[in-house]
Amino acid sequence: MINAINSNYFGIKYRVIKIDTIHHNYYTLTKKKLFMKITLTKGGVFETVCLFLILLLSSANLAAQQIKTYTGIVTDSKLVPVPGANLVIKGTSNNAITDFDGKFSIKANVGETLSCNFIGFGNKEIKLSSNTSLTIVLQEDISTLNEVVVIGYGTLDKREVTSAVTHISGEDLIENGPTNAIESLTGKVAGLSITNTGGTDPNAGPSIQLRGVTSRAAGTGPLIVVDGVIGGNLYNINRNDIKSFDVLKDGSASAMYGTQGSNGVIIITTKTGKKGVAQANYNAYTSFSVPTNQLKSLSAEQFIENGRGIDYGAKTDWQKEVLRDVGIVKNHSLSLSGGSDFMTYRASLDFRDAEGLDIRSARKEYGGRIALTHTGKNDKYSVTVNFAPRFIKRDNADTNAITKALLLNPTYPVYDASTPGGYTDIPPGSEGNFNPVELLKLDLSGSEEKYLEMNSTFKLNLSDKLSTQVTIAQNTTDDFSYYFRPSISNLAIRSGYKGEANRAYNVNTQQNADWLVNYNNKFGRHSVKVVGGYTYQYNVKSGLSADNKDFTSDALTYNNLGDGTFQSEEEGRTGFGSNKQDSRLIAFFGRANYSFDDKYLLSASLRHEGSSKFGENNKWGNFPGLSVGWRLNKESFLKDVSWIDDLKLRADYGETGNQAFDNYKSLAIYGGFGQYLYDGKYYTVWGPGNNPNANLKWEVSKNINVGLDFGFYDNRITGSLNYYNRKQEDILGDYRSPVPPNVFSTTFVNVGSMRNEGFELDLSYDVIRNNNLNYNVTFVGSSNNNKFLSFSNELFEGQSYSDLVYLPSPGTPGPAQRLQEGRRIGEFYMWKFAGVDQFGNMLVLDKDNKVIHQNEATEDDKRFVGNGAPKYFASLNQKVTYKNWDLTVFLRGAFEYDIFNIHDFYYGLDSSPENENVLASAYGKNKLIKGDKVLTDYFLEKGDYVKLDVVTIGYTLKTKSGYFDSLRLFATGNNLATFTSFSGGDPTIYPVNGLTPGINGSKSYYPSATTYLLGINLNF
Repeated sequence: MINAINSNYFGIKYRVIKIDTIHHNYYTLTKKKLFMKITLTKGGVFETVCLFLILLLSSANLAAQQIKTYTGIVTDSKLVPVPGANLVIKGTSNNAITDFDGKFSIKANVGETLSCNFIGFGNKEIKLSSNTSLTIVLQEDISTLNEVVVIGYGTLDKREVTSAVTHISGEDLIENGPTNAIESLTGKVAGLSITNTGGTDPNAGPSIQLRGVTSRAAGTGPLIVVDGVIGGNLYNINRNDIKSFDVLKDGSASAMYGTQGSNGVIIITTKTGKKGVAQANYNAYTSFSVPTNQLKSLSAEQFIENGRGIDYGAKTDWQKEVLRDVGIVKNHSLSLSGGSDFMTYRASLDFRDAEGLDIRSARKEYGGRIALTHTGKNDKYSVTVNFAPRFIKRDNADTNAITKALLLNPTYPVYDASTPGGYTDIPPGSEGNFNPVELLKLDLSGSEEKYLEMNSTFKLNLSDKLSTQVTIAQNTTDDFSYYFRPSISNLAIRSGYKGEANRAYNVNTQQNADWLVNYNNKFGRHSVKVVGGYTYQYNVKSGLSADNKDFTSDALTYNNLGDGTFQSEEEGRTGFGSNKQDSRLIAFFGRANYSFDDKYLLSASLRHEGSSKFGENNKWGNFPGLSVGWRLNKESFLKDVSWIDDLKLRADYGETGNQAFDNYKSLAIYGGFGQYLYDGKYYTVWGPGNNPNANLKWEVSKNINVGLDFGFYDNRITGSLNYYNRKQEDILGDYRSPVPPNVFSTTFVNVGSMRNEGFELDLSYDVIRNNNLNYNVTFVGSSNNNKFLSFSNELFEGQSYSDLVYLPSPGTPGPAQRLQEGRRIGEFYMWKFAGVDQFGNMLVLDKDNKVIHQNEATEDDKRFVGNGAPKYFASLNQKVTYKNWDLTVFLRGAFEYDIFNIHDFYYGLDSSPENENVLASAYGKNKLIKGDKVLTDYFLEKGDYVKLDVVTIGYTLKTKSGYFDSLRLFATGNNLATFTSFSGGDPTIYPVNGLTPGINGSKSYYPSATTYLLGINLNF
């Protein structure tokens, strides 16, 4: 007979197995791995003896094995609480995390070992005793205090970096509620200019430029890399998913990206899951934008008083009619993360519903991001998967309508019940004969967009020093745009069509495959990190479009193009088109980082790259990079200087390229070459579309950078200083070529050179740093001095200048800027204003500085009168935290540059067309000018400004309620004040990036806004 008895004494589990035989009974006690076999005589005595032995064993181990609840606090060496520290009972999965006050609670047995760790601190282990109240003091770990900086195809500790790289964590981004996450980086990185001239248009994208303009005809924006994948989509990243930005600014750092790194590289790392208890985070805000710093037109009363035109009886403020009183944005984001020893995860969802200032523009989007990482047994391998979809519905703004509102007769009524659409039909004028309210409310213009980013990495750890990994990725963008004008529109009626519509569908797919091998080793005082790899990139773009007119009904808008009759009314007319193009890029690369005694640093890299965009004779190029560093604070002559924590001198040289131009430029392109009559019929003939260029290659950027990184007084003062000098050679552009032998008069070739140089300063100072009160001041400043060197080379002889920004009608003002050899980019070239005559006509200076009438002036009398590119950028961020409160004040500015006040030029003079409204400046500062507009520096104004850009105040509530861990409420004001002498509205609506800074050549206008934001961060 076999009987089993399960029991539990004093928390000690055991199992007694009874075997009754004639001769003996066996009792076996099992406790963990301890087995005890007891032989007893027959009868009931064995039960008594067995129980006695069990109780004896339990008593012997009771003190060592009793479960207790341990509570306490984790602090640093200065007794400042450390939130987020990880505690684990060694040999078990039992763990805990400190709260925002550094406090914790964990259950364990007496005698077990508690391990505590946190980034930047050494590991601390404690043998648990009967004392359940603990204070754990962590000591800073010098080897891990430095930030981990992401560089090309790898990472380094900040102390190992020998090139100009700026690291910004997601926690340091400004809270300005941007459409594009990178706008939160504005003013944070020296030398990085991020501008958005679209104001609060929710669909306007930013212009990004690093260390000055670099090209005439190729791309000027930096390369975007997301989680190691080249070509990331900035519009598919939720700000709350960003872990960090790393900006590679010099040639040595960017050389690993070859022909894609000429304009710098911005690497975005998104958040991933962490091992431990599941954590959830909810972020939300609502913002309210109101127009500010607007251009002012005459009111109806002022219009009539100044005899501007016919009085139609109404008193209409057209700007108010086309703009919302308040543009509202609602944003929600939810994330969940966690994991175990073998699997971590993070998933997020976000939704954004945004209105622009104008009555039509809007953007509604929702997206998500999933990051999964599986780690094999003993960390032999890992698999990472990232998946990020996004869906967007966009309604476009129309800046022409907003501009028209500036000029429209304010005595026109908005509505007219006698017209089919109910809107007043506006007669012809210089800026188009349309009712802007009607256009914005009746016309439909927008798109439906889908983004999908997928990538997966398999990493195999061949040893503790050698690993290899393969990454495959695909990024896809679908854009399905639409346009519709109903038949009841006055514009449709005037054109004679019963409605107009079109649709266009464009798909852009990029596929990447990367193979990397990493080798890291330390031997003695030597440290080596080597990476080598191969990359393949394939891009394909395709699209189709269709349009039609004269529909039987407006009900289906743009959704039934076949219902229109216009295209079928004429033989051969289709209203349909399609296109497709692709390109390939292949590269082999390697980099070695060497450190001796953590004092002398060296990094060398080389990328060998080929692209299908290049000509037959220049398919492949080499892009080297070399940098050195010297940690002076490690030297004996500085080692005893207590106030120097870090002092590193570095220098580097690197070459990068630029291949951001259209496909097939090097090839002979054939296409439709017109229609020709043959035998009574017209035939579409195919013919060449360009002059091929077998020698076409990348633009070359040769970069020198010298820098100094420092940390003083226990790293209360930290920062870096950089000097850069970048020369662009083989600049791309269309140059004149003889006909014959060429078919066309211009060829796309590599000719010309330019240079950018400047200084950059990053400085951070912890003015106050203690348990309750912290005050930090951060200054970021940069200068840029550029020069266009040459339009010619040994093969092509160009002229010494190129005129740019030809201003539009009415009239023929001519070009406003000139790009000339030996001068800065962005030079304004026009006549010099010299006053007005007795009739109010403009006077100018001739080439000999004599005053003449403007109608006597010639091209030879024009001169360089200013420049639209700022020489200096600066920002100042101040952050104060007091207990649970935090306050951030962020200012930024640009200095030493000019803006051409184009709206004053066209709309700010009394001589503007009759029956058209003008800006109030026509009878204010410009009242003496009565004659026609003349392209002079009278309209050139200083663009310098200082902007109170962001002010944020927040309060964080920490709780142990069990429902949530922390709750932060915050309020932000954005674009609160602008200090400037510029009279044409907000100076930041004018571009400062690119080849033609300081002028808006299209005359478009979209007002800026002050935004007030209320938000919540909830962790649970």
